[in-house]
Amino acid sequence: MTQSIKEKILKYFELFQNYDQNLISIIDNQFIINKKYKIGLITVHNRKFYLSCQTEAKEFLIEKDSLQGADEGDFVLTKVIFNPRGKLKVKIARIIEKNNEATLIIFKDGHFSSFKNGNNLHMLNNISAKEDDIFLHQDEKFVFFGNINDPLVDEKISLFLHGEDFRLNRYSLENPDKTISLKNRLNLTHLDFCTIDPVGAKDHDDAIYFDHQKHILYVAIADVSHYVKEGTSLDNEAKKRSFSVYFPKKVLPMLPFELSSDLCSLKPNELRYAFVCKIELDSETFSVKKSEFIEAVIESKNNFSYEMIDEMIQHNILKDDLKALINITQTLREKRLKNGYNFRNEEFKLILNEEEKLFDVKSEHSTISHQLVEECMLLANQESAKKIGNIGIFRVHEEPDMKKIDKLIDDLLGIGLHVKKKKDIHSTILGIQKEASRFYLEKEVDKLIIKAQQQAKYSNQKGNHFGLGFSNYSHFTSPIRRYPDLILHRILKTKEIPQDIDELCEKINNQEREIARMVWDLEGRKYARWAKENLNQNFEAVIVEIGDKIQCELLKPLCGLSFQLQNYKGEKLYSKITVSLVSADLVSKNIEGRRV
Repeated sequence: MTQSIKEKILKYFELFQNYDQNLISIIDNQFIINKKYKIGLITVHNRKFYLSCQTEAKEFLIEKDSLQGADEGDFVLTKVIFNPRGKLKVKIARIIEKNNEATLIIFKDGHFSSFKNGNNLHMLNNISAKEDDIFLHQDEKFVFFGNINDPLVDEKISLFLHGEDFRLNRYSLENPDKTISLKNRLNLTHLDFCTIDPVGAKDHDDAIYFDHQKHILYVAIADVSHYVKEGTSLDNEAKKRSFSVYFPKKVLPMLPFELSSDLCSLKPNELRYAFVCKIELDSETFSVKKSEFIEAVIESKNNFSYEMIDEMIQHNILKDDLKALINITQTLREKRLKNGYNFRNEEFKLILNEEEKLFDVKSEHSTISHQLVEECMLLANQESAKKIGNIGIFRVHEEPDMKKIDKLIDDLLGIGLHVKKKKDIHSTILGIQKEASRFYLEKEVDKLIIKAQQQAKYSNQKGNHFGLGFSNYSHFTSPIRRYPDLILHRILKTKEIPQDIDELCEKINNQEREIARMVWDLEGRKYARWAKENLNQNFEAVIVEIGDKIQCELLKPLCGLSFQLQNYKGEKLYSKITVSLVSADLVSKNIEGRRV
């Protein structure tokens, strides 16, 4: 029993005694609770309500009609419903303490309900509201939040539900020092650095230069640690954010605009502080002979887009340094993929109009220009990990669990791919990819392989990166948008490990996962809004998941839109079907469709 629950029970001990003298007793300084009762907090998973006692591993289901006005986070006393034929359930006997955290509620069909879990809140029905109005509710106070039919409210909802709404607060750097000094820095302004970014990028956090005669690669990263000093209010805010958030139409930066888009952006023809990884390559094998990290001043000479580089490659008009570097990075990529993997997983970029409604989805593919930058960054990331030894901050990716690989092989049988386990996981995955290519299912099978893998994370101890095939790896190249990179820069400069590095890694990992869920939440809201405006039309779709629910994705006109199929007829995974979308809920984001 956690200390918080113990404290709550002690706080309300007399109340429990008055309710039932046999409910609770204290023996040897331990609370003994009568088996007819359970005490704990209400939790919600997939819109189902449970009691978490925090003394038992399992949670106990609470039917919605047994909630008696209780909601998520409330501290409650429950009575056990003994059911010999089914799982143990409980019903609310008394709400002991209401959850005081702010919640979103929505007025729909004549009553209020919790936005997060759909729980009906009948006691609030005396509040004046219009259909689909959303309110922020806390301490019996109600603040109008927006209306669900307004696309502009989607971003606010996602930020609030995932505890990231603080990012909407004003965040700026007053009177930043724009002076660039060469004191204690190496002057590299004579080198022909260039940045390569997506079209329209506002910040340029990395630049590259390759001396093709000496075979020396320079990877210059904006020197954020020069401006963001450890322990300052600026540092604390950056740590709180941990990452920049990339929504479909905007970026909520980790750093103030004055840094992320100005002083720490390696703009062409502007002097900038940079932390440079200088890598000397063997002229024949292209392996790393030696590397060093340099505090420098650089001046980027060109700002290229990926498309510009691809076009110059096509017309054979690249300068000699970039042409030589492309040959090297393609060779390095081939070597890397002997130990790592090339997962052909499409990334979708949602395109919103001025009203912030979804009107298109772009599928992003890796080209030679992307691979050029990627291999340079991977080299710098590896070298940075080597420099800090076994303790610091690393990006690790553990091998998949063999049970997940066994399930993957079983799932593949369902689509006609017969694969056997080989001597190790690497060989098994390569065999799966080879078999998938015979049936032109590379992208689909790669998605299943990715789903079977562990999630990459930050660790204070050195570990392998399974997906990349590296034994040394960290994140060095994006301190503008990732706090772990900023930590790494400080370690490389000072040779000192933060005392709380373990807690920092855990906090950053939690934040990274929450931000990912938040971005998916917002994208889901945009898809649901589009679906609601396009009901009862026929579309091409593909079955992507067969289980308790049958999930499909549209192929046209909007790839990536996922929905539940109502009338499944036994088709195989990845079967293509024609469907009509029949419902879309803007609150839950649930979309349903039927075969036609």
